[in-house]
Amino acid sequence: MSEEKQHPHPLDAWIPRETVEHLKAARAEMRASVEALLPPGFVARRRAARRHMLLAARSLIDAAIQRAEPNDS
Repeated sequence: MSEEKQHPHPLDAWIPRETVEHLKAARAEMRASVEALLPPGFVARRRAARRHMLLAARSLIDAAIQRAEPNDS
């Protein structure tokens, strides 16, 4: 089995690992508290809206690629 090499993050020398873990936990708790303030279903609708925005961006990129490619016909 091959072990994956973990590349150290540039800030690892400056920020203790314990601090990073506390910041991650704080972020998760903050997100949960904000979601608790929102009406039920809001998060699911927000995710659906984000997905549609990304699909719209993808279609714009696809159209731009098609215009940039030479026509073979």
